[in-house]
Formats: sequence, C-alpha cells, structure tokens
Amino acid sequence: MNVTIAEEVLLIAHTDQEGKSLVSTTQLGLTLAGAVLAELALNGRVELSKKRVTLKDRSPLGDPELDAVLGRVAEDGKDRTPSSWVQKIQSDKLRTRLLTRLADAGVLTEQSGKVLGIFPTTRWPEADGSIEAEVRARVGDALDGAEPSPRTAVLISLLHSTGLIRKAFPGAAKRRVKEIVEGEWAGEAVAKTIAGINAAVIVTVTTVTTATT
Repeated sequence: MNVTIAEEVLLIAHTDQEGKSLVSTTQLGLTLAGAVLAELALNGRVELSKKRVTLKDRSPLGDPELDAVLGRVAEDGKDRTPSSWVQKIQSDKLRTRLLTRLADAGVLTEQSGKVLGIFPTTRWPEADGSIEAEVRARVGDALDGAEPSPRTAVLISLLHSTGLIRKAFPGAAKRRVKEIVEGEWAGEAVAKTIAGINAAVIVTVTTVTTATT
C-alpha cells in the first residue's frame, strides 16, 4: 500500500495498542496540512519558500487529498505564505478522512466510544503494523546517520516541528535532527521545501497554541 506523508505522520502520531494521539488534535491537524503541502512540493506541483507558495504544475497526482489542495492553490491566485496555507488546509475533517482511509485499508482499526459515558471519542489502534514498521525503519536509519531521502527528511522535519520526534523516537540525537531539518545535505529545492514547511508549521502551531491559552 502506498501512503502519503500525512498518513505516515498519523501512523507515528498514534499509539499502536490504544490508538491515542501523542499530541493535541490541533498540533496534529496543522502538521497534516503541512505534510500535504510538502508532498505537493516534493512532486513538483508547488514551490515553497518561507515567504510564499508558488504553483508550478497543476496536473493531478491521483490522490484525492493532494489533488484537492492542489486545486485550491491553483484556483486561489493569491500570494500566500506556507503558514497561511497550513491554516487554510488544516481541519478535523482532513484528519478524520485520512484516518478512515487507513482503517478502510486495514492498517488501523476504528473504535468508537464515550468519555465518562457522555462525550463521543474515536481511537485508532493498529491493525497491520508492517507499514508503520517500514516508516520507522527509514526514520530510524536517518536519525542514526544514514542520508535520508527527501521524503524521509520532510517527514522528520514535520515530526520535529510538532514535538513528535522526542515522543516517538526518544533516543534521537538533537544534533542529528538539527542536521536533517536544516537541510544542508540536500539540494536547493529540497532544502527550501524543508525550511519552508518547518517554519510554517512551527509558526502556525505557536500562533494557534498561544491564541487558545
């Protein structure tokens, strides 16, 4: 099964047995939006910098979530920053659609219940751990010193920006994470994508968290 970067984030973000998120739904939603935007950049559909998102190619990729956002960028026609787009893209509906898609594919299990017998809640425990194992292996190899692929580097940057690296990979060296996130090893296009999306998610998470506290 091919999964998107956003789905990889979800697999890392949820505990295997209980299916609980390791971060708040707000943080996770913003990170997923950043993952969608970053994947469009890696596939040459948009170009990211810290100040703007530029449409490069509006041809669809064949994934409904990626193509929906690509269509929004193409139709918007305004000069927006990555952080602005992250805020526009993020929603509980996006998170739920992606989780449901993983459940429909047999990767997760959807379990509905109630907190205190009143408030509805849904958990997403793991059903098939093979995909997450492959993702964790790629991330783990990169954190141990192997040169990451652009996709893996973007994933690590997203996990770092929302605090998931230290929770999901507690043994990761801060120096190595910094090396990957700063993107000095990568080509210009990949480095710009990592810098743009990392700044966008961190700024947006900080802004939203401050506004709600």
